[in-house]
Amino acid sequence: MNHMKPDAAKKPDPRQAPGPGRRRCVIVGGADINSCGAVRRYLREDDFNIFCDCGLAHREALGIQPHLIVGDFDSFPNPHWEVETIVLPCEKDDTDTVFAAKEAVRRGFEDFLLIGAVGGRLDHTLGNLSILLMLHAQGKRALLVDDHSEMEIVSREPAYIDDSFPFFSLLNISGTARGVTIENAKYPLQHAEIQCTYQYGVSNEALPGQRARVSVAEGELLLIKVRQG
Repeated sequence: MNHMKPDAAKKPDPRQAPGPGRRRCVIVGGADINSCGAVRRYLREDDFNIFCDCGLAHREALGIQPHLIVGDFDSFPNPHWEVETIVLPCEKDDTDTVFAAKEAVRRGFEDFLLIGAVGGRLDHTLGNLSILLMLHAQGKRALLVDDHSEMEIVSREPAYIDDSFPFFSLLNISGTARGVTIENAKYPLQHAEIQCTYQYGVSNEALPGQRARVSVAEGELLLIKVRQG
């Protein structure tokens, strides 16, 4: 581990910070973030920020500092800051982002925000979407945000979409989802089935002035809520 200081940034006093179980973990990956202003609106002052390798390139634009850095530093030089740093081998099973998520779970975090995780390389994008499934399977709350949308896994616990989001989609990225119900939407469903081979849940809309409600009785779906603009 390396311990050196990033610029003149203040480090949060851990004695005053809430414990991991109540604090949200933000994982910053290296995918492009072109609308930093839109992404910054999701950030909180008491977040615990993990930067993954070239995700460090987003630090200034996002206006946040790392509490932990992880990576093999094959795409960004190790900055050698006075911040806890876990140096990973280049040859490994987990990507830097997957390792960061597992490490945060090990440290007791229950709530997650992933940014810089979608775009550019499709293989990394799909791998990072699977992190949502991994965290969901462990009972964690996780939201992935990119320039245009926010994404989460929905299953038995209902999810809601208000009409500030012009569109939303339900995609199957894991097996078969049964008992899919969509209410208060332009295209409602009752106890339907969505398979990976037929994705007909794309581009739905909440009814004006209402909140759409979606739930899944068996399996999981990826809910993508598209932001305005």
